[in-house]
Amino acid sequence: MTDWRPGADLAALRARAELLATVRDFFARRGVLEVDTPILGATGGTDPGIECFRSHAGRVLQSSPEFFMKRLLAAGSGPIYQIARAFRAEEAGRLHNPEFLLLEWYRPGFDDFALMDEIDDLCAGLMPGFPAQRLPFREFIAGVFGVDPLTAADETLAAALDRHFVAARREADIAELTGGARGVLLDLAYSEAVAATRDAVFVYDFPPEQAALARMRRDSHGAEVAARFELMLAGIELANGYHELADAAEQRRRFEADLASRRQAGRFCPEIDEHLLAALEAGLPDCAGVAIGIDRLLMLILGAQDIDAVLPFSECRL
Repeated sequence: MTDWRPGADLAALRARAELLATVRDFFARRGVLEVDTPILGATGGTDPGIECFRSHAGRVLQSSPEFFMKRLLAAGSGPIYQIARAFRAEEAGRLHNPEFLLLEWYRPGFDDFALMDEIDDLCAGLMPGFPAQRLPFREFIAGVFGVDPLTAADETLAAALDRHFVAARREADIAELTGGARGVLLDLAYSEAVAATRDAVFVYDFPPEQAALARMRRDSHGAEVAARFELMLAGIELANGYHELADAAEQRRRFEADLASRRQAGRFCPEIDEHLLAALEAGLPDCAGVAIGIDRLLMLILGAQDIDAVLPFSECRL
C-alpha cells in the first residue's frame, strides 16, 4: 500500500513554522534585510564535492544562494539574509535530502569571529548548549588523532587514521579510501572527528586545502589558514561560514582548480560564474557569511533521528 502521508507530524510542522518565524524576528530586530534570489541559475558552483541538478535547457538548480547574494552585497544591499530552497544531487539519507531549506546571511563589517557570536545569539534562543565551544581545526583534529593536521606528513596522517579505525574495530583501507591525497585525508579525519562531537563547537582556521570561498590569514602559530568555520552539534555539521574572499583573481584561480579536480574525477564541469567574478571586481564589501541547514537545525531542536521526521515530504515520499 502506498504511504501518501508526510514524514513530519503536526507537532513537527508547527515547530517548523515557529522556527521560521523566530528566525525572521531575530533578523528583523537586528536590521538585516530579507531577500530572495533565483533557485534556477545559468550555472552552479564548482565545488568538487557537490553535484547540481541541471535542466534540459542547461539551467542549474542552485546548491546555495551564495553567488546571487554576493552580487546583491556588491550592489550595496547592506546586511542581508535569505531562507532559500537549495538542491544537491546524489545526497539522500538520514541527514541529507536532495531538496532542503537553507538559512544564509551576510554581515558587512563582520569577520568570522563576530559572525560566530551572532550564531551563538540565534541558537541560544532555540536550544541549550550555547554559546558553543571554539577550537582551531588543528586542535580539533589533534584531540582525536594525536597529530597536528597542518604540519603532519601525509604518511603520518594516514597512519593516525589507520590506528583510529583499528581502535574503533572498523575495517578501512585508508590508502584505497583516500588515494593518499592530502585533501581527502584531511576530509576523512575531519568527518571522523565531527562524528565524535557531542557538545556544540565551532571549528575554525581550516587548512588552506579547505579554504573554499574564505580569505586566508595567519594563525597564532604563524601558519597560513583559511578564515572559515563550521558549527558541530551531536555529530552533525550544522553551519558553514567564511570571512569572505573578495579577491576576484584569487576566486578565479580557485574555480579553475576546482574544475581541474572535477575533470580528473570525470565529473561534469560547469561554466565559471562570470557574474560573481565581475561583482567581486566591482567591490564586495568586507563581510562574513554563513549558511545553516534549517532542516538539520529543526532535527536537533526536536531530537529527531532522521531528516524525514522534520520534512513534510522527503525524497522517499515523492
